[in-house]
Amino acid sequence: AQYITCKMQNCSEATRSKPFPGYIDHNSLIVQDDYVFVQLTSAGRPHYYVSYRRNTFAQMKLPKYSLPKDMHVISTDENQVFAAVQEWNQNDTYNLYISDTRGVYFTLALENVKSSQGLEGNVMIDLYEVAGIKGMFLANKKIDNQVKTFITYNKGRDWSLLQAPDTDLRGNPVHCLLPYCSLHLHLKVSENPYTSGNIASRDTAPSIIVASGNIGTELSDNDISMFVSSDAGNTWRQIFEEEHSVLYLDQGGVLVAMKHTSLPIRHLWLSFDEGRSWSKYSFTSLPLFVDGVLGEPGEETLIMTVFGHFSHRSEWQLVKVDYKSIFDRRCAEEDYRPWQLHSQGEACIMGAKRIYRKRKSEKKCMQGKYAGAMTSEPCVCTEADFDCDYGYERHSNGQCLPAFWYNPSSLSKDCSLGQSYLNSTGYRKVVSNNCTDGVRERYTAKPQQCPGKAPQGLRIITSDGKLTAEQGHNVTFLVQLEEGDLQRSLIQVDFGDGTAVSYANLSSTEDGIKHIYQNVGIFRVTVLVENSLGSDNAVLYLHVTCPLEHVHLSLPFVTTKNKEVNATAVLWPSQVGTLTYVWWFGNNTEPLITLEGSITFTFSVEGMNTITVQVSAGNTILQDTKTIAVYEQFQSLRLSFSPNLDEYNPDIPEWRRDISRVVQRALVEATGISSKHILVAVLPGLPTSAELFILPYQDATGENKRTAADLEQISETLIQKLNQNLVHFELKPGVRILVHAAHLTAAPLVDLTPSHSGSAMLMLLSVIFVGLAVFVIYKFKRKIPGLNIYAQMQNEKDQEMVSPVSQRESIPNVPQSELMSPEQLVDEKLEVQPIEQPQATVQNPRKGNATKVVWTEDFQKACGSPRGFKPRPGAEVFPQLLSPRAQKKSLPM
Repeated sequence: AQYITCKMQNCSEATRSKPFPGYIDHNSLIVQDDYVFVQLTSAGRPHYYVSYRRNTFAQMKLPKYSLPKDMHVISTDENQVFAAVQEWNQNDTYNLYISDTRGVYFTLALENVKSSQGLEGNVMIDLYEVAGIKGMFLANKKIDNQVKTFITYNKGRDWSLLQAPDTDLRGNPVHCLLPYCSLHLHLKVSENPYTSGNIASRDTAPSIIVASGNIGTELSDNDISMFVSSDAGNTWRQIFEEEHSVLYLDQGGVLVAMKHTSLPIRHLWLSFDEGRSWSKYSFTSLPLFVDGVLGEPGEETLIMTVFGHFSHRSEWQLVKVDYKSIFDRRCAEEDYRPWQLHSQGEACIMGAKRIYRKRKSEKKCMQGKYAGAMTSEPCVCTEADFDCDYGYERHSNGQCLPAFWYNPSSLSKDCSLGQSYLNSTGYRKVVSNNCTDGVRERYTAKPQQCPGKAPQGLRIITSDGKLTAEQGHNVTFLVQLEEGDLQRSLIQVDFGDGTAVSYANLSSTEDGIKHIYQNVGIFRVTVLVENSLGSDNAVLYLHVTCPLEHVHLSLPFVTTKNKEVNATAVLWPSQVGTLTYVWWFGNNTEPLITLEGSITFTFSVEGMNTITVQVSAGNTILQDTKTIAVYEQFQSLRLSFSPNLDEYNPDIPEWRRDISRVVQRALVEATGISSKHILVAVLPGLPTSAELFILPYQDATGENKRTAADLEQISETLIQKLNQNLVHFELKPGVRILVHAAHLTAAPLVDLTPSHSGSAMLMLLSVIFVGLAVFVIYKFKRKIPGLNIYAQMQNEKDQEMVSPVSQRESIPNVPQSELMSPEQLVDEKLEVQPIEQPQATVQNPRKGNATKVVWTEDFQKACGSPRGFKPRPGAEVFPQLLSPRAQKKSLPM
């Protein structure tokens, strides 16, 4: 999901805005009290946003290098967020952070709080908020692989260990000296509503806490006992030596305890004096396996229900226990006494003295409705009422000093000259603290006039944080300053495509600076901010791309062993921006990665080989796979078809592949030659033609390999059947297509000379033979029919590149050096060029993106210039700038 804002009167795509980039993580939305939280993940790191009272979302600011992996909102009471954050270097612990009122700026409250996995895989933080007393928490902190329980009364401002009881259950003294020994509690809350957890407290009994735990140097799962505090955690008493479930009745005036055991029980325990003494009662005549206990809802409840069964095969039993008969009257005013909340004698907690009324322990009367605190009196502010502000850390001397990563002057970066901002003293009062006077003025942030500053720390980013954009779409740029006043500065933005804008104030750029790029490429976006005190500039390199729709891999159908082959990836559209090409050859597990769309390679093993290219453009990856036959020698034959085939030729690769398969099947049926010796490839362009390759197929053992004489015999058989009009196929009902032989070309020359021969005479004879061949071929090459078959095929491929019919499925200019005729091969080897012949040199500067043609005066005289184009002698011409007709005329050599 995305969070989008707009005005209801005009909620169009153009007027919508996104408060934060990216998509909201699944199941991360939390709505709690006045706060809304969401999580977004980018670059592998989560980012957290908060909205206070449904206002604009803001990114939650943790200390700069906390780098959170996970976050849990613990509490949002009293307009403040208590959060547990697992940082980058933590595995089984979390750090506690507490926020300002808006939930944006967080400071550390306690490090390394123990965590564990719940039954359903959810994370359980060993932190417990005591009910009835705001700002009071218990937490299990891990210190040197030991887990200890700490308590705070001021929302994490100060933490202390729990004082162990003075005596045990039998009245024997307990020797436990702080900080070496203390009381440790299990703080897990039950997820099952019918069973109690390890700790319990109630809003209507603010001073009473019941929990299981142990006394010693650390928290242990052995020797667990039950403890109770009736003065809000200041002192504790042991009440049972085994774990019990404890239920609060009559606003905490009655505590009911039931033993945790797998055995059936028939007794429970009652206490009317906050756990000081316990009485044993029987609640069933037959022993019951207890599955859970539930108190009736309501403030005056004196009824509990026990769930269980008498045996493992019996039905569930519900036992209702009503304690009303225990009390004979309701409590009167004289049955209560005042009790003051304190922390080890300190009466001012959260800036106030709070006095509660509690029933006297010796009075056995029913309380009824809870009256709450009796009085609350504010205290004079002291340093203890203030925590360190965001960006500040408390040192050993108690002072809050800036962290190494924090620049206090950054508070004024969003401040305009003539306005004011709150300059932090390094302290902030604990939220919901009610203290007055004292040192309040000293520690409170002071309003300060915004200073005039030269622009510093200028940044320009896109609204979504990406460095890519699509052609023809709006790109929103955001200009940010670490220091300085944007509203009183001149902003100049050059988009790098010949367009620039200037702004005299920030009001025009509050929603970002929008621009649309009409072309693809990498654009250098520069921004300059200057005022009377100075200037600053920043640069952004933006990659503008066009969606890649199709990729076609072009390479020869057949090639000679150990000869170089060129493969080219042709894209549609041809201009899409920055690309990466990944090439896979045969069964190789390691690909070849290039930035160019054309590569040259060789095959050293005969047979059928596959080549796959993957083209990566932004978030899009397309691929194409082709097969190429590799042999030492082969023969080829040009095929032509009945003219009526042209009427059904859409000139796309899929159609050509299907026709190739049909023609191969027709040849096999007419001649009886194995399909393993025949490869047919329909060529691009009109009129429709194809290339028939006769291959020396051999079996897996390497035997039965065909010789040159065998290939010649197969060729003669094929030509005979073709000339007799015996090869045909039915394109559709009533449309019969005949296949004819156009011309037989010579196979590529095969070097039969051993590479290790060192005979000087043999070398001399080879040179003489080649020289004679050059002379003969040069003298008669224009008279040899079919010599330019591959040049024609190449021409037709080039024509398909510019043909409007097949533009989406075009095939590029692919060199066919391995398939040249003998004359062409010799010409290429000896670099012989006829004198005074029209010439043009074809190069490939961008590997398939543009063909560079160098025109000479002789070529213009012989062939003429393209219509509407008169290049100067030696000028470079790019065919994509010419008309399609001109391209066709300029490409053949």
